[in-house]
Parts: sequence; C-alpha cells; structure tokens
Amino acid sequence: MKKMFWTLMVMLLTVSSVSAQQKPLVLGKSHAMQRVEVKNHYLLLPVQEREDNANIRVLVGGQQVQSMNIRLAVDKVDYYVPLDIQRFGTKDLLLDIMFYGDRRFTGAMKDFLCWQEMKQSNTFDTTNREKFRPQYHHTPAYGWMNDPNGMFYKDGVYHLFYQWNPYGSMWENMTWGHSTSRDLIHWETQPTAIEPDALGDIFSGSCVVDQKNNQVVAFYTSAGRSQVQSMAVSKDNGKTFEKYAGNPILVSKEEDFRDPKAFWNADIQRWNLILAVGQEMHIYSSDNLKDWTYESAFGKEYGCHDGVWECPDLMKLPVRGTGKQKWMLICNINPGGPFGGSATQYFIGDFDGKKFVCEHTDTRWMDYGKDHYATVTFDNAPEGRHIALAWMSNWQYANQVPTKQFRSANSIPRDLDLFEYNGQTYCGVTPSKEMLALRGKTGNKLPQTGELIIDLKGSTEITFSNSLGEQVVMEYDAVKNTFSMDRSRSYASFSEAFPCKTVAPTYGAMKQLRIFIDHSSIEAFDAEGRMAMTNLVFPTEPYSQIKVTNNAKVTIYPF
Repeated sequence: MKKMFWTLMVMLLTVSSVSAQQKPLVLGKSHAMQRVEVKNHYLLLPVQEREDNANIRVLVGGQQVQSMNIRLAVDKVDYYVPLDIQRFGTKDLLLDIMFYGDRRFTGAMKDFLCWQEMKQSNTFDTTNREKFRPQYHHTPAYGWMNDPNGMFYKDGVYHLFYQWNPYGSMWENMTWGHSTSRDLIHWETQPTAIEPDALGDIFSGSCVVDQKNNQVVAFYTSAGRSQVQSMAVSKDNGKTFEKYAGNPILVSKEEDFRDPKAFWNADIQRWNLILAVGQEMHIYSSDNLKDWTYESAFGKEYGCHDGVWECPDLMKLPVRGTGKQKWMLICNINPGGPFGGSATQYFIGDFDGKKFVCEHTDTRWMDYGKDHYATVTFDNAPEGRHIALAWMSNWQYANQVPTKQFRSANSIPRDLDLFEYNGQTYCGVTPSKEMLALRGKTGNKLPQTGELIIDLKGSTEITFSNSLGEQVVMEYDAVKNTFSMDRSRSYASFSEAFPCKTVAPTYGAMKQLRIFIDHSSIEAFDAEGRMAMTNLVFPTEPYSQIKVTNNAKVTIYPF
C-alpha cells in the first residue's frame, strides 16, 4: 500500500498496551460498572461490530463527563478505538455501562471479552490496514464518517469538518471531525472540533467566515430529544470552537429540522440561512448571525419527494458563455435517488434574499452515480469558486462496506457552474484544477490509482477487469446521448443493493471522458463538465486490464 495522502496531527502512533482494569462490577443482566485507574493517555475500547450498542457513561466524582454508544466486544475483537481518559484530569474514572444485546445469544455478561481486552496506552495505532482505503480521497484516520460539514477556506487553508463517530466504524455518536488542506488533495487530521452536549449529538451544518468580526461561525443541528439549531464561534481560524451560550438559536415543531447552511448574500448585504425541514427547504435572513427571520419555504411540487430532504446549499453561479448568473439550490435526498438510496438533486432559478423561484419542473441530479450524497460547497472559496465535496457512499449499504478501521471517503473536489442546453440551464460539474497536480508520467498499464483521459469517436465501451473475472463496464452511447457504468460483476457480497448499472444523460455529444480511479472508487466526468458519475467498487484484487472499443484514444496518468 502506498503512503496515504493524509497525516495525523495528534500523537496517535504505535500501540504500547498495558492491562488497565480491575474486574467489572456486574449489577444485573445488562448493567455493569468498571473502575479505571488512569495511568495512560488512552483507554483502548474493543469493538465487535456484529454486537448491539452498549451505552457507556464516564463518571468522575459521581458526575457524568461523557456518554457514548459503542459495540463492546463479546467474544471477538474487530478493532480498538481510543477514549482519551487523560482529558478528564483525574486519577480515577467509573464507567457505567448498559448492554442492550439479547443475553440468550451473547451469554453471561461477566464472561464478555471486553473486560479482558480493555487496555491503556499512551498511543493509538492509525497505520493503514485497509486494502480499500483510498490513496488521494479524504478519509478519516479511523472511525465512521458521513456528511461533509462546515467547509470553509481562510488564509490559504481549506477546512473540512465531517460527521464522525470516534468510537466505531458504524454510524453513531455524531461529532464534528476536522481535517485541513492547502491543496484539496493532501489532508491533515486535526483534533476533534465540536462534541455532543446536553442538547444532543452534533449533526450536519456549515461554517461562515465572518470577515467583519474576524471569526469563523459554525451552525449545526443539535440532535437530542428534538432537532434544534445551534452555533459556535472560533477565534483561531477553526482550530477550536466555543458554543454560543444562547443555544439553540432556531427551533421547530417539525421532526426533521436540520442541516443549516449559512452564507453572506452580497445582493442584499445580509446573511441567509437555508434549512432542510421534512420535504421542504426553509429560508431565513439575519444581520448578526444570531437572530434569524423566517422568509419563505421552497419544495412543494418540485423535484423528487421519495425521501427526506437534507443538506441544502444555495449559491449564485455563472452561466457559461452568456454573462448571465442564476441561483442554484442543492437538495440532497434519502431515499429517492435515481438508482436507489441517496443522491443529490438541484434546482435552478432566481433568489431575491427572501424567496427562491425555480424555473423548471423536472427533477435534476447533480451526479448520476450511486455514491454521491450530502454535497455542499466551501464558504469563502478563492477566486469566487464554488467547490463541492460529497460523501462517497449510499445509506443502503454504508455501514456494511468491506472495511473496518474506517468507513467512507469524500469525493474528489468539483467546481460547480451552469451551462445551457436546448434552451434549459443545467449544473456543470468539473474536477477541480488541483487534481491536475497529481498526474504522473503517462503509462501503458491500468494503475490502481490515477486518471484516464479517453478521446471518444462516437459510441464506446470501456471495461476494467482483473484475473478473477470481476469487471466494471462503462458505455457511452452517442445515439441516445447517455453514459452508463455497470458494476454488477464487481465484488458485492456485503449487500444486495450494491450491484447496479447507473445511467446519465450527457446533454449532447461527449468528446472526451475523464475517469478517476482509486482503490475503491471510480468517478467519471465529461471533460466539458456536463456529466458526472460516482460509484464505489470493491474488487477482490485490483483491476489490471482495460479494454476500449471503437478506436478511442486512451491516455493514462498514474498518481
């Protein structure tokens, strides 16, 4: 495995384990307590993914200082996750643990393997142990990741926050993880940004660069007994955040009320905020980022409504070659995607700071793959760019993909704009220019990681395959003006929902195709930015052969 394009900024290196605990205090069929004498930085908790969650309350002097859900090992350890016990500033802790699994299947609690395997260490090993971990896509150093959150650019640095579970590689304990980059390719893991509190877990949201007050302001959903909106302020460029004492800042009677996206609207010289509320988007405005006025709702009778609307974004974009600008509203939906599960739809229209008016009635998808979701853009991006990242997975199988140390990656960065075709305006999606820096010298073999440029001469079929007969087949149909990707013969035993063939319109003839391949993904783009398709693949062994029909010219750039 080649070196990963991320590094860990905190000292989590080689494990030096020592047994840590006394015997557990078994208090019933499902309740136990474990005393911990703090000797090292981390308590390494053993995880077994097939088990049900256990709830751990960390108590200091009888007071709860942290709570998390974790699949503690019963008879097998899949991996370990670190709990920072030094942070509590005490010599003794009490873990109050409630198990929710069925004892008929798991056995007596006193015999659980977790009691023997809890260990203390001053370090935690994050060396890559996954053959499917991407080389040049952003991933968490360990644990589960889903939606990109709070992305902004300031002083030469891109900040990416993300939905993160520090205590397992399946969805739980939503926290804002944090990574930074100077080129959108090489990412450095930073300390945890925003952690759960009494209002709930920290769900998705956004950050804005408040130039006037020289601060970064984060907006996020606190998901507890209800979903409410909260804010936090950073005075050190996003390194640390202080939660606003007046939280929550927005509340609702609606059950699904989340994912605030705030932005400065230069047209009205005010802040706007857009929220996902059930199957609508609600729009607000503010002068001070604290007090928000409801302006309008958008969504009824527009787009796909087969699932819950989530993770909105709203921006003004240029229309290529016209001198015009229009507004685009991004709406992620799950389920309801064109090929099942999660997907990103968008709407083109006009926005006056109060009301968004859509100019079309058809449903439009930003990416026609099956693994492109929760798409949002960076605030304050340089050169007026609108740079988007997506979560590269699908809720139908995200918890089951064949990795353990981590789960999920982000898509490559993409620049968004608009283009016209047959009198209609559509979203253009182009790989960000930073991707060009990864190109090595051209080669003749299909690399495990790299970019392929395919010059098309009409209808063309492209096949990636390996010696086991696994393959992915891509086809450009110049008559129907479509592009498809069939991964049905790619390894997919972990989920019946994984095998699929995805099909996209190309909005005219396609002359050149750009394909980005990594250890577990294929992203295909029309070189003119009129088609995008993102799909995961998990070949048992890497694809090593490429076959192209119709004399299409192939240029291979290994990364």
